Amino acid sequence: MAYFNQEMKKELAPGIKAVLAKYNCKGSISVKNHSTLKVTVKSGPIDFIGHANNKRRDAQLAAGREFYPVETYYQENPYREYVSHDPDKPLHISEQFVNEMQAAMKGTLYYNNSDIMTDYFDYAYFMSIDIGAWDKPYQLVA
Repeated sequence: MAYFNQEMKKELAPGIKAVLAKYNCKGSISVKNHSTLKVTVKSGPIDFIGHANNKRRDAQLAAGREFYPVETYYQENPYREYVSHDPDKPLHISEQFVNEMQAAMKGTLYYNNSDIMTDYFDYAYFMSIDIGAWDKPYQLVA
């Protein structure tokens, strides 16, 4: 059963703060519902929203669907690892940030013993990476 508390947050906080500092971003770390480690990126020099819109626009238009842009905030997928299959095209800085933040949020505490074939799900805890919030948009700082 997924469980996360303040002591676990204190153990992972230095690594998370190091990633935020490396990319000159400001953010907060919180515990949600005793099961989720939540990192909210509030401001920084990385254009997360612009990059997300570019990727989503391409995917939606390729599928023949209408594109609805992200305007102020969104939730990044903390379980997807970004990989570049083209050596001439490195990862975007926002993707590098998410990969490093994901690793810092896992630290040494995270495990995933799930077995989808037997409908058994066992996570150490859930993770959430929010870029901005519904009431406080992400601030792009030059």
